[in-house]
Amino acid sequence: MNIDAEMKAALVTFTIESLELLQDMEDSLLSLEDGADPTERINSIFRAAHTIKGSSGLFGLDHIVKFTHVVESVLDALREGKIEVSSDLVAVLLPCCDHIALLIRAVVDGDVEENPDMTTAGDALLAELRPFLDGGNSAPVATVAQAQDHLEASGGGEVETGNWHISLRFGEDSLRNGMDPLSFIRYLTTLGSIVNLTTITNRIPAAAEMDPETNYLGFEIDVKSDAGKEALENVFEFVRADSIIHILPLESAIADYIELIRSLPEDDAYLGELLVKSGVLTKRELEDGLSKQKSDSEASQPAQPIGEILVEQQVVQQPLVTAALEKQKQIKDNKARESQSIRVDAERLDKLIDLIGELVISSAGVNLRALQTAQSALLEATGEMMRLVEEVRDSALQLRMVPIGTTFGRFQRVVRDVSKELGKDINLAITGGETEVDKSVVEKIGDPLMHLVRNAMDHGIEPAEVRLQNGKPGQGTLRLNAYHESGTIAIEVSDDGGGLNRERILAKAVEKGMVPADAKLTDQEVYSLIFEPGFSTAAQISNLSGRGVGMDVVKRNVTDLRGSIEVESTLGVGTTMRIRLPLTLAIIDGFLVGVGKSSFVIPLDRVVECVELTDDNGNNDYMDLRGEVLPFIRLRNLFGINDQPPRRANVVVVDVAGAKTGLVVDRLLGEFQTVIKPLGKLFAHAQGLGGSTILGSGEVALILDVPVLVGSFEQKMQRQALSMSA
Repeated sequence: MNIDAEMKAALVTFTIESLELLQDMEDSLLSLEDGADPTERINSIFRAAHTIKGSSGLFGLDHIVKFTHVVESVLDALREGKIEVSSDLVAVLLPCCDHIALLIRAVVDGDVEENPDMTTAGDALLAELRPFLDGGNSAPVATVAQAQDHLEASGGGEVETGNWHISLRFGEDSLRNGMDPLSFIRYLTTLGSIVNLTTITNRIPAAAEMDPETNYLGFEIDVKSDAGKEALENVFEFVRADSIIHILPLESAIADYIELIRSLPEDDAYLGELLVKSGVLTKRELEDGLSKQKSDSEASQPAQPIGEILVEQQVVQQPLVTAALEKQKQIKDNKARESQSIRVDAERLDKLIDLIGELVISSAGVNLRALQTAQSALLEATGEMMRLVEEVRDSALQLRMVPIGTTFGRFQRVVRDVSKELGKDINLAITGGETEVDKSVVEKIGDPLMHLVRNAMDHGIEPAEVRLQNGKPGQGTLRLNAYHESGTIAIEVSDDGGGLNRERILAKAVEKGMVPADAKLTDQEVYSLIFEPGFSTAAQISNLSGRGVGMDVVKRNVTDLRGSIEVESTLGVGTTMRIRLPLTLAIIDGFLVGVGKSSFVIPLDRVVECVELTDDNGNNDYMDLRGEVLPFIRLRNLFGINDQPPRRANVVVVDVAGAKTGLVVDRLLGEFQTVIKPLGKLFAHAQGLGGSTILGSGEVALILDVPVLVGSFEQKMQRQALSMSA
């Protein structure tokens, strides 16, 4: 199949939307067994599968249509109550979602033809679905589907079933008015063939009471015709006023019309229009129904839904109205979704952020020149410009903020599959999913979280029998939590398992020669050993973990994101891994300080206050801050700056995880919009530096990574304290 250039853009949209629908399907499938009413979620899953199938058909992706059709059939049986929600059914449908995703991703890669290997894998999944489909057909309602087949007559040969049923009750005065009922029936044969005709004679009175000019007959007729309902209705145009005429699709044709309604374009959201477009309702019947609805409304009666009116008037069957209502809801949902958001290419957003970064740097240069001229009018203009630039920057960054709940939600499937693989009963609890963070951070945090989750399930949470022996519930709990804290996002992965064994970790580290046997380490230092490459205390190597590969990758990825990770653990109670990340990786509010001829930027959200360093402090590395001991770091000493120190220094008090630390600097230069530029490999070994930025003067300032800087300082102080006490 060849897809021309004009279709490629539409195909890209199709693949993106289909993958989103599959994610929604997976989320809904995973929640089906939570005990709540699953009706709406089942409908949602069905609509997603139906949309994917229909869209695939538009692009000629027949292999996707073929596979999805079977999945849709099972979902249809589930929706109609022919089969019930069960763990086995969910366990089969989830891999089917995966397979559809593989088929669609193959399209993304340019492979629009059927792949034999994928077809084989798909057939295996369909074989697992078949028992549910067969079970559904065995239900009584399945006789409708069987009626679609041609029936074998007892005398041999096939009997046609027709596609329309016409119920005729001619008026008593038809003959008297010159209207011969049989002539209408004969005319009907010009539009198709009459498959079956039953004459209704129950109105015929006794012979003595019979009037030869009165019509007593009615007819039930099955017609096989390609004509639409309106054409059939027009046959009886001249007798419609005093006759009762119902034209309905035969039961065997209802499924076809339902399929037709579902495949209608999403142009109109009115129920009647959908039914008219599908051909099961004529405009006259719709107008009659609307007239009744209007008259009821004018009579101060509650307005009856038009669907109920049409069914009561026997002009359309309930399943067709139900299908039209579902189509109507689907159209409304899609339109609501379209009106709430627009899809923008991520590359365009990245380009916008880059340009705004350059705008921030340029505006800082303009502001600096304005300060040098000391012209009040120019200063006022640049001040307004800086304010607007800041608003534009915040608005642009907000465009990239997405809730982390989407990332968390994907772990429902991971926990389900890994639990099954491990033979453990583990529940995933998610909180803080609405917490927003930059899209680039969300994209990069997925892999580290995956490692932490799988490791917690494999090594953290004990088997059910062990948990019961320890007085715990048999079902383990894994928690994912996120929240904002001091301008950062904190992400926690917690388990109620056995906790980290400090002595065992330390012994393993000594055995591997990572630390001296007589080393005095804090709990945090011991726990941080699990992030060293090749370190593992697992007695057995599994498919999930145990080779010591993964946790070091977690730390490296988190560090690359300018984040930090800390561990809290209590033996026998559980472990919490807490990752702290910046909200954005592009532009931050900074506080500019100077040390000698060098300039540094401290992230503003870390700054608590600034105080003067008094002369009576001597050479101590701490000071009295209103009765509180404040340790501080002299940046001049830390970075080896040998310029002449000022007569009086300042201390910038920063907050890291609730603890205050001081940074001693020469000058306080004020707030500064900071565009983060990456550091080169030359600075890879330098701890405590998170990047660089360009000042308005064109000079470069280094951005301090405060948590790493303070953490390194604390470890240094603790080692000194331990060595002195030894």
